[in-house]
Amino acid sequence: MYVNMKKEDLRDIETTQDVLIPKDPLERVIGHDDIIDFVKIAAKQRRNLLLVGPPGIGKSLIAQAISFHLLDPQEEITVVHNPERPERPFVEIKNKKEMENQKKDLERAEGDIVNPQDVPVMVAERLGFRCANCDSYNNAYQSICPQCGADKYSHINARRKHLGDLLGMFEMSSNPVNVPQERVTTTRMRNGREEVVIYERVDGDKIKILDQKALEKRRALVEEKPKNVILPLKRKIFIQATGATETELLGDVRHDPYGGHPDLGTQPYERVVPGAVHEAHEGVLFIDEIVHIAPLQRYILSAMQDKVFPIVGRNPQSAGSSVKVEDVPCDFIFVAACNIRDIGYILPPLRSRIQGEGYEILMRTTMPDNLENQAKMAQFVAQEIKMDGKIPHATRKSVELLLDEARKRARVIDDKRDSFTLRLRDLGGVVRMAGDMAVMDGSRYIEPKHMSFAIKRAISIEDQIINHYQSFEKAALKDSSSQQLSSSNQNHPNENVDRSYL
Repeated sequence: MYVNMKKEDLRDIETTQDVLIPKDPLERVIGHDDIIDFVKIAAKQRRNLLLVGPPGIGKSLIAQAISFHLLDPQEEITVVHNPERPERPFVEIKNKKEMENQKKDLERAEGDIVNPQDVPVMVAERLGFRCANCDSYNNAYQSICPQCGADKYSHINARRKHLGDLLGMFEMSSNPVNVPQERVTTTRMRNGREEVVIYERVDGDKIKILDQKALEKRRALVEEKPKNVILPLKRKIFIQATGATETELLGDVRHDPYGGHPDLGTQPYERVVPGAVHEAHEGVLFIDEIVHIAPLQRYILSAMQDKVFPIVGRNPQSAGSSVKVEDVPCDFIFVAACNIRDIGYILPPLRSRIQGEGYEILMRTTMPDNLENQAKMAQFVAQEIKMDGKIPHATRKSVELLLDEARKRARVIDDKRDSFTLRLRDLGGVVRMAGDMAVMDGSRYIEPKHMSFAIKRAISIEDQIINHYQSFEKAALKDSSSQQLSSSNQNHPNENVDRSYL
């Protein structure tokens, strides 16, 4: 019996196992109800978002949940070989309907499936379905007719022997047929003209008919232009990019040591690799800490404006540097996230584009302490336990202890009384430590003793230093590594440490 925490409160559960976890990921976001309304609008209307707030309050969860409200991709993107200019491959876009029609054409090209009784008698006999002696139909792999006991292939063997005698190829008669033919090729009249038709045995008891139209269609499909599907129809529609390199974000063309030589190397169209801006086509492109990719923000802006972005070789020393694929689609919902102090480092035109076609949202760090939000915190604990998958559920008393810790953190960090903190990632660490303690104890549930232990021990390294040394200065003086330095460096411990990354 599950309890819906939107309608009931904490007193209605015994453990978090009783909590109903919503199927909609947006309903799993805790403490941002008004923001979720905007997010649902953004998903439906395909608006861009800038989420601003400290780490661990749900920015990534919101971005990922948007994709739950989007339609499945409707387009497949393919890079096609350009025989006249191989370094300038074409882009081919096929929508879902076109692909369904193509699938039907393929099915038609594969021919019609019929019963043995629906083909000419001679064909049924040669494929092993019909006995020429009693005219009955039976299993193709039975060489002796179960109706009359005759050899089903005697007339075929006699015909082969006679033909061998005429042509002087007597060896044909020494290898009698005891298994049916897999395929029979013959002709038939259709609309006043003779055409080739092939009959194939399939699935043991069926026959496939390949007529002239099916054969021509199959030949056309075989001769189709070489291509490289870079965005299949079935694909992820949530792409989280780090922007660590231009290649990851914008795509590239792989190097070929043979320079795309038609006989030795790999053709340019086969070496095209899409970037995150292309993979997010029809979906969501999420970049956390957007300021860390400052040099690449202008490329994102260009992709957002034009809805297309070329793929080029990005290494000037590579054979791919001469390859360029124009107008690769990249129509995505852009979701960026950053901290308050980093807002000024976002490219102004990029912010203007987000504001003009979306929303900028400041995330909350606390929510009021009331029965409704207590129930939401219980839902949060249940979600973390299910997501982890390695720890047991928590008792109500354990959840109540975590609520006390959430109140304390709201008061200490954000100076908010009668509130719960929404810095839930850190609280998730407390839940996991408590769960690990329960596992080590062999306990069925996370009990209050496990939660109390985790609340005391699951703290930041800064708090651990202050608890142990009372101050950072004392910690530095008593650091074991600094005590081992030579006397000349005693006043400047660790002075040779490289801190340039800071």
